[in-house]
Amino acid sequence: MTTIVSRREILAAAGALAAPAKAASIDPAIVKKHDERVASYLKLQTRDPASRWCGGLPDAFGLHYAGSAAGCLDAFTAAVLCRESRFHDSKLIVERMKLAADFLNRSQNAAGFYDLPITNFNSPPDTAFGVHSVATACLLAKRAGASHLVALMEPFLRKAGAGLAVGGVHTPNHRWVICSALAQINELYPDSSYIRRIDQWLAEGIDIDEDGQYTERSTLVYNAVTNRALIVMAAKLGRPELLEPVRANLNSLLYLLHPGHEVVTEISTRQDLNQRGDVSTHWFALRYMAAKDNNGQFAALAGRAAANVSLSALMEYPELSGPQPALLTPPENYEKQFTASRMVRIRRGMTSATILLEGRSRIFALRRGEAVINAVRFASAFFGKGQFVPSKGEKLGSGYRLYQSLEGPYYQPVDPLRKIGPRDWAAARPLRRRTEVCRLEQSAVITEKVNGFDVRIQVSGTKNVPVTIEINLRKGGKLEGCIPGPELEDSWLLASGQATYRLGSDAIRFAPGLREHSYTQVRNAEPKLPGSSVYLCGFTPLDHTLTFEW
Repeated sequence: MTTIVSRREILAAAGALAAPAKAASIDPAIVKKHDERVASYLKLQTRDPASRWCGGLPDAFGLHYAGSAAGCLDAFTAAVLCRESRFHDSKLIVERMKLAADFLNRSQNAAGFYDLPITNFNSPPDTAFGVHSVATACLLAKRAGASHLVALMEPFLRKAGAGLAVGGVHTPNHRWVICSALAQINELYPDSSYIRRIDQWLAEGIDIDEDGQYTERSTLVYNAVTNRALIVMAAKLGRPELLEPVRANLNSLLYLLHPGHEVVTEISTRQDLNQRGDVSTHWFALRYMAAKDNNGQFAALAGRAAANVSLSALMEYPELSGPQPALLTPPENYEKQFTASRMVRIRRGMTSATILLEGRSRIFALRRGEAVINAVRFASAFFGKGQFVPSKGEKLGSGYRLYQSLEGPYYQPVDPLRKIGPRDWAAARPLRRRTEVCRLEQSAVITEKVNGFDVRIQVSGTKNVPVTIEINLRKGGKLEGCIPGPELEDSWLLASGQATYRLGSDAIRFAPGLREHSYTQVRNAEPKLPGSSVYLCGFTPLDHTLTFEW
């Protein structure tokens, strides 16, 4: 996607955005919460003029991030300009803004970038994240005619813009973060080099698949980051086509919600994999697109994401505070396959199930209200490689079949005979004839029932191989019907009969038990998951159907 925009168009767009429609009134509760955040920043900010960190905010480890100073400028500017804020026109806030701006400028290197001290150095992407905050603050100040505040932030933005117009990335979402930062700087200080760079990145195309997921499938973090970046570009550059992937991703999100609006994270390839979180991170995109498209489902979710409301965003984008569509409940009764992600989602009101068809060991997750089965997985003690990670998953009748085939060979001397040095062992293995080959076929069939699910686990081939099934439970509940396991804390055996797991007012029962051995931590299998894990233990040939019901 490449769009050439003239300098006249750049200037016209900037002029139009500099004079927005009058904002609707902002909820006093939002202003109060923002003021509380500002107060905490004032308390934390390093103020010793002799400190190299003066103007920054330390974290729990004493590290000072330039990005935190950028966030201060965003928060302080919104407060000092918002008439409803108790910090409106505060001289103290302006003095603290000067400290933050000075720290930010000192953190910037000659190329225009700063460091993320825990991992990234001389970092264009992390600088772009900071630009998002500072450019928003600068735009609000410019609209308010606060030239003294604009002057504080202009040096950082101009220097960052020059760097971002040539700087690189190292993850897919960074492209759009940098592009949106350049679009924000261009709105303030138009420059054709910014647009050229944006068009270079956009020429690669937006990385969204047929499931409505971006490359990283980061349902809590980077999906929200990408959606915001695309909305900012669409608004600042006048390119409404960039909203199409945002719509697709938010429509996908509708089918990735558990009861209580917790988000499915099992498909992520980033740090939010299998982490808990709700829709709060998606507030900006949900609220913006609800207003843009008159979408009641997005509006309903945006209401659930109120914990992440941004005062500066409300001030920058008046439509966020404007009339919202009638609220519509997101889907709560469906069975949906995600083709690209190789996942199946099933919702029946308070019941929510996730099936991972390929490539993941946590093949099944289930919850009934507050009672949550984090994962079902299994492993066989087969040559140290028996962790079940399905290589193929497909619809089979009314259920889904997941499958894996393994081999465990032994090896003969190389032919023709020759010396094999210590560095040659692995390279020589393909040259050896395989004998005494052991084979194992592993599968799981997951089927929905009227009041639950069946998980049939079958392992066949080599006989007498120990197999261990793990059922991992969310922390905080009460488990009944099991006995303590032999190895790790919070490890349990379901020897026979039925187990019941309760959390809050909800419960899930699972049965029948199986205990032909107690070898729960299979060699080279993945380690026990956090929380309570219940184990069922048998030998091959194994054919065991677990029933989960309520």
